[in-house]
Amino acid sequence: MTLTTRIVVAMVLGIALGSCIKIIHDQSILGTAIDYFLFDLLANGLFDIVGQIFIASLRLVIVPLVFVSLVCGVVSIATTSQIGRITVKTLSLYLLTTAIAITLALCFAILVQPGVGVDMALPQTFEPREAPGLKDVIIGIFPTNPIAAMAEGNMLQIIIFSLFFGVALKGAGEFAMPLQQTFERLNKVILKLVTILIELAPYGVFSLLLTLFATQGIGVIGDLAKYFFLLLLVLILHGFLTYGLFISLVARLNPLIFFNKMKSVALFAFSTSSSSATMPVTLQAVRDKLGVNSSVSSFTVPLGATINMDGTAIMQGVATVFISQAFNIDISFTGYLMVILTATLASIGTAGVPGVGLIMLAMVLEQVGLPVEGIALIIGVDRLLDMTRTAVNVCGDAMVSCLVGKSENEFNSEIFYSKN
Repeated sequence: MTLTTRIVVAMVLGIALGSCIKIIHDQSILGTAIDYFLFDLLANGLFDIVGQIFIASLRLVIVPLVFVSLVCGVVSIATTSQIGRITVKTLSLYLLTTAIAITLALCFAILVQPGVGVDMALPQTFEPREAPGLKDVIIGIFPTNPIAAMAEGNMLQIIIFSLFFGVALKGAGEFAMPLQQTFERLNKVILKLVTILIELAPYGVFSLLLTLFATQGIGVIGDLAKYFFLLLLVLILHGFLTYGLFISLVARLNPLIFFNKMKSVALFAFSTSSSSATMPVTLQAVRDKLGVNSSVSSFTVPLGATINMDGTAIMQGVATVFISQAFNIDISFTGYLMVILTATLASIGTAGVPGVGLIMLAMVLEQVGLPVEGIALIIGVDRLLDMTRTAVNVCGDAMVSCLVGKSENEFNSEIFYSKN
């Protein structure tokens, strides 16, 4: 079987077995001893350990992969001015697609009205962490200690340091050629390590999904079905329609080939619910399957995994309308414009903050005068929807990489149209 087929099989088995264990646990069908074995020892024990080790192994390669590949990419770029062009194009496209995503979400949510008639009994209160201010965000992008940035996994700081280091290494000329060759060799070794981890993906995917559905169960969807399926619909539309139009009209590429080559990456992202953990897989697919040269992909993919929040922006749009309707609060047309602006700019400002989706949503709700406690209504299904949001985000990273690569003539059409 291909890797994609094995991941699909692992997903189906993980969801099915996890849901069965949840039912057995809730209803005590097979007795206490069997329930303890299935739920505590297997789902929350063995398979949870395997899943967490798999995620940890992926995160293990993220920092060296970003640093080494980005340095190699910068060294291979012809001029310093090209680095500036690539940066401006990448940031502009990520912000544009995020704005489109939240606009699409607001339009569908206003039309469908998912929050009308919702019972407002709040099971818990969500207390968001304070998001950093604009000044702190700008200052915080630039590292004072690159080793600390790598230890903490601060992607924006790592990207900035890698760019500076790459420019300096390229400017050093022939004297630094042995070091350039060392980085290229390191890059090949790290990519081989990524390949090994990807081959183990089905086992990690199975373990992660079994634990998730054994803990939450699939029945949680029914409590917020209208919100859940509306958000799912908008995510799918944005992923296929918006990205497909950009690929076909701007990049002049076949969108069917693009989605076919990204399906294994999307499934991987769906299973891990982490753009950062999926980054090594995304980077390899963008280079080896889509044909974007390393000089572009080594910058656009890590940056996208850090700041590209299309899926999260869609969640904010639908959730804002849902919460406003549930509380019977009209935020008016001006409020919706403020939601678009706040969510788009916040996608960069909160990039390095844990729990980024709910923190960004809290910022948006406060901006338009809606009660932050409304987040408690959607927390129950957010984990399941986060899986789809991540799949949309990684496809957006790949799409922008193709657009920037094509515009900079750093794109190999033969690789894109090949059958690999």
